[in-house]
Amino acid sequence: MESEVSRQVEFLLAEDKPGDVRLTQEALRESKISNNLNVVKDGVEALAFLRKEGPYADAPTPDVVLLDLNLPKKDGREVLAEIKSDPLLKRIPVVIVTSSEAEKDILRTYDLHANCYVSKPVDLDQFIKVIQAIESFWLTIVKLPSDVKD
Repeated sequence: MESEVSRQVEFLLAEDKPGDVRLTQEALRESKISNNLNVVKDGVEALAFLRKEGPYADAPTPDVVLLDLNLPKKDGREVLAEIKSDPLLKRIPVVIVTSSEAEKDILRTYDLHANCYVSKPVDLDQFIKVIQAIESFWLTIVKLPSDVKD
């Protein structure tokens, strides 16, 4: 399995809470898989990053997007809808990582073609375990397309 993930794996984290960003960075830093975490603070930045617009012209195409629902400027539901309706972006797996446990949010994001929905644990150790489990699942078990643009 390890040979299949020989290059650095690119994550895009769309998260406006600095504490959750730090915990995600810490969880991924402890990983055995070489990865790079790109962070944006709102939905508008997330879409600009994905579309390589403005300051993100040279941004890498992420292998996985970690998307919070409660983002400023453009919320995660709107971002998810735009990603999944864009032929150049729709194959990028989007993992919803949010504090919401509302059934309507879960149903709505799956209706918008989220790849999975994860509720953020309040406990710090559990939060790190969840991020590491997401990484392990998406990068060692799941077979991702080598080029999401085709």
